[in-house]
Amino acid sequence: MADGVFVPKHALIAHKLTRLRDVNTPSPLFRQLTKEITQILICEATADLPTVPDNRETPLSEFSGESLAQKIGIVPILRAGLGMSDAAHEMLPMARVLHIGIYRDEETLEPVYYYDKLPTPPNVDLALVVDPMLATGGSAIAAISRLKETGLKQIRFIGLIAAPEGISALRGAHPDVQIWMAGVDEKLNENGYICPGLGDAGDRIMDTQ
Repeated sequence: MADGVFVPKHALIAHKLTRLRDVNTPSPLFRQLTKEITQILICEATADLPTVPDNRETPLSEFSGESLAQKIGIVPILRAGLGMSDAAHEMLPMARVLHIGIYRDEETLEPVYYYDKLPTPPNVDLALVVDPMLATGGSAIAAISRLKETGLKQIRFIGLIAAPEGISALRGAHPDVQIWMAGVDEKLNENGYICPGLGDAGDRIMDTQ
């Protein structure tokens, strides 16, 4: 993959992603698989974060431990990103959750803002933007641009499925942002959907198909 784009070669991700894509997977299982894949990706995407010494005691003796050095924010792009944010928060319970609402206009395929509660200046050092699909890249680009407007400088994008077009667009707009995906598919179809993809992630997570 291109610099700054990471697709972990992980047997569990491959196994779970196969079932996530399946048209016959019911919504409760889809949500569970989304959670499990998200948590694996969170582990991968945070492996290189800086730590500080944290000396504590076990029931038997003192020991030298480590704690994360940065304040972390989880930023789900509403609404589909909500399916990933709880899973990310379980892995990072100390993180703040920041919300930004963007939907894709189905005619123009352009992002449209409808909710924004981002603090200015930012109250975190690193933002992990979560959204299952990176199709055209419009919503991700808009969300990250808005985060940068608040003063945030360290941002990573974590998703489930991407199209090459979305990766290219996001890397072009924000080359400093790492992209972590469970899979990268062949293309976008004429309607701007990822193929083979997994359908509408928001509908499948919320059971609103």
